[in-house]
Amino acid sequence: MHYDMLLLRFGEFTLKGKNRTRFEKAVLNHVKLLLKPFPGASLRKEFGRIYVVLGGEPYEQIIQVLKKVFGITTISPVKMAPAQLDEIVKTAVELMRELNVAKGTTFKVNARRVWKEFAHSSHEMNHLIGSPILREFPALKVDVHQPNIELRVEVREQAAYIFSEIITAVGGFPLGTNGKAMLLLSGGIDSPVAGWSSMRRGLEIECVHFYSYPFTSERAKEKVIDLARVLAGYAGRIKIHLVPFTEVQTAFTRTGQDNLMITLMRRSMLRIATMLAEREGALALVTGDSLGQVASQTLSSMNVIGRSTELPLLRPLVMMDKQEITEIAKQIGTYDLSILPYEDCCTLFVPKSPTTNPNLWVVQKVEASIRDLNALIEQAVAATETVVLEAGGAMEGRKEEVVQEDWF
Repeated sequence: MHYDMLLLRFGEFTLKGKNRTRFEKAVLNHVKLLLKPFPGASLRKEFGRIYVVLGGEPYEQIIQVLKKVFGITTISPVKMAPAQLDEIVKTAVELMRELNVAKGTTFKVNARRVWKEFAHSSHEMNHLIGSPILREFPALKVDVHQPNIELRVEVREQAAYIFSEIITAVGGFPLGTNGKAMLLLSGGIDSPVAGWSSMRRGLEIECVHFYSYPFTSERAKEKVIDLARVLAGYAGRIKIHLVPFTEVQTAFTRTGQDNLMITLMRRSMLRIATMLAEREGALALVTGDSLGQVASQTLSSMNVIGRSTELPLLRPLVMMDKQEITEIAKQIGTYDLSILPYEDCCTLFVPKSPTTNPNLWVVQKVEASIRDLNALIEQAVAATETVVLEAGGAMEGRKEEVVQEDWF
């Protein structure tokens, strides 16, 4: 098929009166970023819409990219025709021919005269366009209520836009319009979904990942980077901060409090993520916690762990069950990566019976007994490496001796 441009429609943020201009600009900038690999394409903005003039670029590939732009609800590939009735009819017939309509297919014409000086009203155009189509395709039937094909025609002064397909996009709020947060990214199913859900609500996300070299594998490192790269496909680009956690982790093994290991490690992770957030200008932390799913995600555990930071702790998945989270992971393209069997973190550090009801006073007392804990945390932050991932695969700032996923 041949199309001239794509029509992108905005979502719920169009209701936000004073913020509308800012939100539309954010969507436009996001679209511009993702269109870099398609130099022939150009943009045109109208009230409540963005048009991508294809300029010979492959429309199907561009649709697959732009479906991921937060704030866009639907996309329609559009044919253009001069604002003259005979040209409009000719292009409408051409579009129907390319749709390969089968016998018994129902359709209707939905015409809008946006340019009021056009000679025919919207109602007249429905008939003037529909009749030639019926003559050209006698197998078609008219159904004005629930047609298989709804041929839409918008007549504007500069051109007429003709289209039928409406493709669902991701929707939500434009990326970054609600601030920046740090996502604690593991190699599991939950945290990438939490990151995607946060971005869909308008948050810019930077990822924080903790690894324990030399107990971890190169494959596990690549897995986490690949998960971040999937998120970059939605964001255009994304940062991932790779934190060496071995020294902090091993400090807890000397306390003799095996059942508190997960609680202690999670608290230190939040402290490190908080320091990175302050450095990067992020105003919240995001985790993939789902209430009751594992020992560190009981309400008691989340309470004790969460008290290690003063930043808002966002848990987008907290009331979802595993099946719901898994379905989203499949839809957004992270599931197949998350289940790869490269989770061989050092099981030496994982307790057989982690507590589900930690006591805050006891946890704080254990932390206070590790004299160099604060120094180890500061060293981990100082040694953190940052990788910038671009949509489509480019990567900047990478070093070799990294990275592994969380193990709980």
